[in-house]
Parts: sequence; C-alpha cells; structure tokens
Amino acid sequence: MIDTMLHKIKPLLWTLLYGFSCSALATSQQLPNFQPLLHFGDNPGDLTASYFQPTKQSKSLVVFLHGCVQQGEALAKQSGFFSLAEQYDFTLLVPQQSKKNNVTSCFNWFSEQDSEKDQGEVLSIKNMILALKAQSKFDHVFIAGLSAGGAMTSALLVHYPELFSAGAVIAGLPYPCANNLAKAISCMRNGPSQSSIELASFARQSNEAIKKWPRLIVITGSKDKVVNPKNSQSLASQWSKLSETALKPSKTSTADYQQSLWQSNEKLAQVKLVEINEMGHGLSVNSSYKNRDASADFLYESSLDSAMDIVSFWGLK
Repeated sequence: MIDTMLHKIKPLLWTLLYGFSCSALATSQQLPNFQPLLHFGDNPGDLTASYFQPTKQSKSLVVFLHGCVQQGEALAKQSGFFSLAEQYDFTLLVPQQSKKNNVTSCFNWFSEQDSEKDQGEVLSIKNMILALKAQSKFDHVFIAGLSAGGAMTSALLVHYPELFSAGAVIAGLPYPCANNLAKAISCMRNGPSQSSIELASFARQSNEAIKKWPRLIVITGSKDKVVNPKNSQSLASQWSKLSETALKPSKTSTADYQQSLWQSNEKLAQVKLVEINEMGHGLSVNSSYKNRDASADFLYESSLDSAMDIVSFWGLK
C-alpha cells in the first residue's frame, strides 16, 4: 500500500521540487550539427550524450549539463554555448537525462546512487569526458550546468577536481547539499544546512592530494524562487576556502548585476559570483550576441550574457 501511494505522489513531489509541470517536458529530438556519443564505456546512470566538434582542431572540451524539463542540445543553442563553440573552436559535450530516470528529466543530484563518486550518473558523465579526451587529447576540460545540471556540476567538480580546469554553476547548489528528496527541497528553499567551511572541509577530505582546485564562476538571479540564491553565495564561499593561499575578496556593481571576485596576488580570480538583479530561475542571455533566445523557458534577457561571461572567465575567448 505504501509503495503504491508513493508511486502515485512521486510526480507531484517532482513538480513541487522543481516548480515545473510534467506536461512541459521538451522532446529529445536530435538537432543539426551535433553527433551522438555512442560508446563511452560503463554507463550506470543510463544517460545519453551528443557532442559538437568544430572544423578546426580544438584544444578544449566544454561539458554542458541542462536543467529540468530541458533538452540539452536545444539549451546549448538557445543559451549561446553552441555559437561560442563554433566561434572559439572548443568541443561541446551535452549529456542528456531521460524521463525514465527522472520524471522531469532532472539530473539526480540529490540521489546518493547517482551523485556519489564513481556511481550512477556522475560516473556516466565522467566516462563520457574520458572517452572524448582519449579521442581528441584536449589540453583543458571545463564544465557548466544550469539548475539541476548546476548541482550535478558541483558534485563532479568536488569528486574529480583533477579532471577540470574550471567550472560554472548557474542557478545551482553546492555539493553535498542533500542526499534525499526532503533535504533537496529544504536546500533549494533555504540554502544548505552546512556552513561554507564545512562544505570546503568535505571537499578537501575527499581530495587530500589536490593542491590546485578548478576555478569557478557562479551565476544566480536575485529573484530566484526555485533555488534560493543563498545556495550560490554558499557555493562561491565554499570554493574560495579551498585555495591554499588566502584570496582577496572584492565587489563591484552595475545597474543590472553585482560581481564578487576572490583572487590571489596574481590578480587572476579563482572564484567569481555574479548576482543578476530581478532575475528569476534560469540563465541570462544578451540578445545583442547572435544565436541567443530570450523567449525560451528559463532564459532571461540581460546585459550580462551568461555563456559569454563564463567563456571569458575560463579564458577561452
């Protein structure tokens, strides 16, 4: 009886958790210019993936993780990441979640069987990256994610810091923020229960040999009602505390957003937090750049273009 009741209310819980209607799920049709990644080793998370390879030989791989109810290839094009891959000659890898894994096609960032190191979806994504690295010998690997994809990006950066040069988390959460559905709802609404010091300590204990952590840019909307912006603030603070040397914080403001930097004496920012005024849950685009679609779900018009800002922070421009 309990199992039957849980089965019936799960879709309602997912809708509550992410604020999305299951009827809004996007179709997963293949878009032009991407090719499927068919063979990448073990796939315990049962994910699929596609990638774009520029005509010019690329030295960098960018992994882009979509949010709930989204189709990864479409989001890559709507947000500008695909256009930037063409412009700056980086390979773009787009893992894709399915409804059979999650009723709203969210990456299962709060499920231990999918978010812990070398398990489930985390391991599937790692194997995708290693397969493409073996094929193309990239000098650098970067990872970005939106919402649930951002939370999964946090997990991958903590588990495999040696794999990435830098990351970007948009409207996401720090890892480990939750290991079950109830904690996930609480974390999304209120921010993590752990302090940034505790979060940093967890990451260090899991990676005692790591001396140089990936650089990180975090982007959030000040009016995000799905994922409390406290999560982005906590994530940036967590990452600033992972540096071996003390980082100097600074903050600047424009009419549209605030930007906080944590940087060393070399003036290179190790961590960047961007808080966009009046923006809800999603990713900002500046339509003055080509191939941006502010009319798409969870994309917002802004003077700050998230994809361009991320690629600039990573040094890919």
